[in-house]
Amino acid sequence: QVQLVESGGGLVQAGGSLRLSCAASGRIFSIAAMGWYRQAPGKQRELVARVTNTGGTNYADSVKGRFTISRDNAKNTVYLQMNSLKPEDTAVYYCNADLGVWGTPRRDYWGQGTQVTVSS
Repeated sequence: QVQLVESGGGLVQAGGSLRLSCAASGRIFSIAAMGWYRQAPGKQRELVARVTNTGGTNYADSVKGRFTISRDNAKNTVYLQMNSLKPEDTAVYYCNADLGVWGTPRRDYWGQGTQVTVSS
């Protein structure tokens, strides 16, 4: 009923940049917030950045000043611009959306994940 399709992951050298995109589609009534989480091997999934429908943002301390989250409400799409990447940013990045679908309660939806690998 709802799909979150991610793109933009890949392999990059330390200091490089990547841009992730995530588009939500389906019978969406409203989107309260969209964001990115990541999970490295052997670690818990953690919030990277999140943006609300009013433009409020929050970031993990580890990415502040390097990553920027943005959102195109008309396209139901969220972007994550990642600059000055470090090897410790290596993880699977998951798109998340807090949204409502016609006829069902609002809840979290997740993308399938995209791998980001930063080489030293």
